[in-house]
Amino acid sequence: MAELMLWSLWWAWLSAALVLAIFEVLIPGFIFLGFACGAFLVGLLLLTPLSPSMPVLLTLFAGLSLLSWLALRRYFRAPGGNTRLVHKDIND
Repeated sequence: MAELMLWSLWWAWLSAALVLAIFEVLIPGFIFLGFACGAFLVGLLLLTPLSPSMPVLLTLFAGLSLLSWLALRRYFRAPGGNTRLVHKDIND
């Protein structure tokens, strides 16, 4: 029961956001950044007087993580949605 109450604390979510952000730096690949943003936003939400239940917190975390991942993907995508094509090798 104690671990369920831990996730209703704001500092636990902000700590998880920090750990996920560190994972994103150590393992680049744009995987953990959306989860870090979602955990950060849930941590900020818990700083307010609201106290949602555990299923609501997990649903908020999933939804905010997805929205932040989509927003970051849109913001950091290549111009025009294209990838860079290399036509000439540097060794030629």
